[in-house]
Amino acid sequence: MNLPALREQGWMRLGLFLSLLCGHTAYGGQLPPMPPQELVRKVVQNELNAAKQGGISHTFRTRKETSSGSQTRLYCETREAMVGLTVANDDKPLTPEELRGEEARLNRYLNDPSALRKKQAQEKGDADRVSRMVRAIPDAFLFDYDGTEPGRMGVGKEGDELVRLKFRPNPQYEPPSRVEQVLAGMAGHLLVDENAYRIAQIDGRLEKEVAFGWGILGHLDSGGHFLVEQGDVGEAAWGIYRMSLSFTGKILLFKRLDMHSTEVSSNFRRVPGNLSFAQGVDLLKKQLRELAENGAGERSRR
Repeated sequence: MNLPALREQGWMRLGLFLSLLCGHTAYGGQLPPMPPQELVRKVVQNELNAAKQGGISHTFRTRKETSSGSQTRLYCETREAMVGLTVANDDKPLTPEELRGEEARLNRYLNDPSALRKKQAQEKGDADRVSRMVRAIPDAFLFDYDGTEPGRMGVGKEGDELVRLKFRPNPQYEPPSRVEQVLAGMAGHLLVDENAYRIAQIDGRLEKEVAFGWGILGHLDSGGHFLVEQGDVGEAAWGIYRMSLSFTGKILLFKRLDMHSTEVSSNFRRVPGNLSFAQGVDLLKKQLRELAENGAGERSRR
């Protein structure tokens, strides 16, 4: 399952959320074509199908900002696992020593099959958690229509009409495990691309504190916020363009959780879908050389 900001940290950092019920708010000035519950269920099923099928593979670039600085990485989706390569910290190119460290990390996967298998298992676990979150959407929330807006770059597809829905917790929902437990306190809105049956944006906020394991394992404070935006990257393929997280809380009662990050993806380029991990590494190293050459060219013109 290739999910553009899942990468090595996993899309588990946020997960997707939404879903249930009928409403009678405005929908483009006309009555909605179907109840919100039915629309959401169709969209969620299509998201799950798209993730299962895999689809078109890409290379892309991400820039992630946290309270400690920024990091820019290149990624390549391959049939074996996601390849990631750091190219800048705080918008400064890596030093020769840092580059050697990145190459050594990638070489470890190339030379140690057990390390690559461990990475594959981690990515599968992350993908499974995301699927469980998405699958829970039609039961975890109550929805109302809230108008429409046009698709734009990075949010749906330009030219398509996006349906806006408000969501709030479904009081009848009982999370089956800790994975889905955070959904019980979420409210916000989502944008759905009706033509593609895809989620273009989901913007949620914790309305109340969410405890894990009766509070023994930890909790998330109320007021936590997340934003996910995805859209068309060409040839009917979709990718995640932006992920923003802001959560505080505690883990195991004592360790303070303070998570604030924004990750923006760009430069999606299609690659053959049967690339091996080794081929993906070679491709990213080539892109890294191109970046270095372009940077040297820019400096020589100054």
